[in-house]
Amino acid sequence: MAEEEDSFVYDEASGEWISAAEAKAKAGAADAVEVRDSVGNLLADGDQVTLIKDLTVKGAGQTLKRGTLIKSIRLTGDPQEIDCKYEGIKGLVLRAEFVRKR
Repeated sequence: MAEEEDSFVYDEASGEWISAAEAKAKAGAADAVEVRDSVGNLLADGDQVTLIKDLTVKGAGQTLKRGTLIKSIRLTGDPQEIDCKYEGIKGLVLRAEFVRKR
């Protein structure tokens, strides 16, 4: 660990030499994706959301009605998609523009 603290990396964005620990922290922050619901609330893993529109689920032959509560969502890394579970539907992925945080 002492070697990592003593090493420096050239940051092309700023044009300066920064410590390896600082470069690692910057890379972690850049990978974080903000996912926002239809009204702009920030979503996180485990949140509960409510549908704001009737959605037809392709392949399931089912329609999820407006006001349906979806529990325990997971973020996918895409700023517009959330992964969730709903009874009877496997692998449900919803667009963030159609949900509102509870």
